[in-house]
Amino acid sequence: MTAGDPDPQTTREAVRRLVLAGASVVELGFPYSDPIADGPVIQASYTRALSKKPSMETLLSLCSSMKDDSLIQPVPRLGMLSYSLIHRRGPEKFVQDAASSGLSGLIVPDLPVEESIELRSLCAKSGIDLILLVTPTTPRDRALRILEACSGFVYCVSITGITGERSELPASLIDQLGWLRDQTNLPLCVGFGVSRPDQVAMLRTHVDGVIVGSALVRHLERIPSEGMNAALDSIEALARSLCSAVNP
Repeated sequence: MTAGDPDPQTTREAVRRLVLAGASVVELGFPYSDPIADGPVIQASYTRALSKKPSMETLLSLCSSMKDDSLIQPVPRLGMLSYSLIHRRGPEKFVQDAASSGLSGLIVPDLPVEESIELRSLCAKSGIDLILLVTPTTPRDRALRILEACSGFVYCVSITGITGERSELPASLIDQLGWLRDQTNLPLCVGFGVSRPDQVAMLRTHVDGVIVGSALVRHLERIPSEGMNAALDSIEALARSLCSAVNP
């Protein structure tokens, strides 16, 4: 979910629906005006959130509010954001605030592994995992460095290009996952392009988790025409079907 799309209250309720549906981890995207690898659905979601001009305090307060929700609290929440937002606040302060807000980890897609040493150290001191991405075009020697720097899990990007729903996933993905499995004991989670239960079923024996964003976030576009409850019902229904495909 995008934090604050279309408002913090809806985000919190959407997270509750995901947890009810069986999600084991929830990723909260911090809206950013210059998308890194985000497709049109996530870009539109960021635009809706940013139209309310949220401050970093607003987003962190939203994260903090989930600590007090007995349904949400046991499920880890991750923040996904551009390093520029961390840099602007100051890495040490941001990591401290993120830990205080109840986040269990950070996904920073535009942070090169070669420049991650400071943030990795700060996260380790605060008990937060730093999750890095391995893509289909990552050279294997560099992938090994990324695996060494990762904690929590490895974010395996399934496709080249931007986020968004795909009709099918590349056959080479299974080979890449097999190689990664031989290199690390960390869980492997696949994201980008995963949107349907049949895709999850295909991946189930090869990965430890699947990451679904656009297919869920797309339903928030329906709020102006169909209302919040209809959108949240659709999010919960899709999440249930995906979780059932993970654990048939």
